[in-house]
Amino acid sequence: MSAATTRSRTPDRLCAEAVDLARAAAEEAAAPGVVGEHVGLLAEGDRVVTHYFECKELGYRGWRWAATVARASRAKIVTLDEVVLLPGPDAVLAPEWVPWSERLRPGDMGPGDLLPTDAEDLRLEPGYTGEDDPRLQPGYFDATEPTPNSPLSEDMAELVEAEDAEVTAAPPASLPTTPRRGTIAAVAEELGLRRARVLSRYGLHTAADRWEEAFGAKTPMAQAAPATCVSCGFLQHIGGSLGQAFGVCANEFSPADGRVVSLAYGCGGHSEAAVMPKPPQPAPPVIDETRVDPFPLRPAADSGSVPAGASDEEAAELGHS
Repeated sequence: MSAATTRSRTPDRLCAEAVDLARAAAEEAAAPGVVGEHVGLLAEGDRVVTHYFECKELGYRGWRWAATVARASRAKIVTLDEVVLLPGPDAVLAPEWVPWSERLRPGDMGPGDLLPTDAEDLRLEPGYTGEDDPRLQPGYFDATEPTPNSPLSEDMAELVEAEDAEVTAAPPASLPTTPRRGTIAAVAEELGLRRARVLSRYGLHTAADRWEEAFGAKTPMAQAAPATCVSCGFLQHIGGSLGQAFGVCANEFSPADGRVVSLAYGCGGHSEAAVMPKPPQPAPPVIDETRVDPFPLRPAADSGSVPAGASDEEAAELGHS
């Protein structure tokens, strides 16, 4: 290996220090504001160094502005060689694929969009598992009612459905779906448990965390509020376990109107924060009917600035004609 090749691997000190020269050249060649931070340098040869700057141009992720500087042998002045826009190591590579379920953010769904939920969604759990159904317990037998798992149950259910069928004019898509008889869904339907899945404990906790972060006790509005929502008359309580810590704001002038708020939240629209005083009522007018106040219809003769009986010359001196 020659000495020149060994020296070319070590950046020249003066060329490596010429970062300002390289940046000025890159900013002159690029649009304003698209040249970012200095991200490194590379020794191209003996006394030849390329400086790399981050590219902030939209659509050029991972690209870099490359400004090459050089100096002559035994010279102390560094000159500019060229400025180009080059792709970085990961510029021409596609970003790592992310499933749509992880890319979706709150507010992305618009009118007409359908958002399917995974069957194993941790936020949901079965609304009715059938664990409390006596017909599903081992040893249950009723001669008048076949068990759901017996071969007779399905045939009898189809026969009953055929006998009770009604012809309607509505299309099938608009008709309500009825669970098959003898299934867990049918039992849940009879008990009034019409939802297939409900919020799990994880779903309740994540919802509570979101609501607490948006309208909770640590928000700037709550820190400056005169009182909390738990004593506000505009708070509407909700049912379930979440009702112990949250409610719905019904004050149209509040920033949380129609939102789920924490009971520890508060704002300046608290119903008892400031009671508006009643406007003062003026005293009724007093009329004295025992005497008569004279009211002249014409002004008195001596009420003006010109004395009565004054001549024209005297009136002219007072500014009257």
